[in-house]
Amino acid sequence: MKDSCDSNKTVLTTLKKARSHIDKIIEMVEEDKYCIEIIQQLNAIDGYIDSARKSKLISHLETCFADGMTTKSPAKKQELIDELIRVLKITK
Repeated sequence: MKDSCDSNKTVLTTLKKARSHIDKIIEMVEEDKYCIEIIQQLNAIDGYIDSARKSKLISHLETCFADGMTTKSPAKKQELIDELIRVLKITK
């Protein structure tokens, strides 16, 4: 699936940026840099992770989920919905 491949490339790029950022933060901690500077960098990593998560979720909804919802099986449809509820940590 082209959309899924494009999404994977985006997610991989974002995660690699986060990994590089984490390496820099480790150096900052080892060098005993100012706490607020480290926290700011940790916040940046949260942004990378959130971006990767959103990109992957959108890709899943547009491909796997959309395909799965075409089934005639109500049980399969409910399984897909329950899966999303679980991974998004939504409570009923």
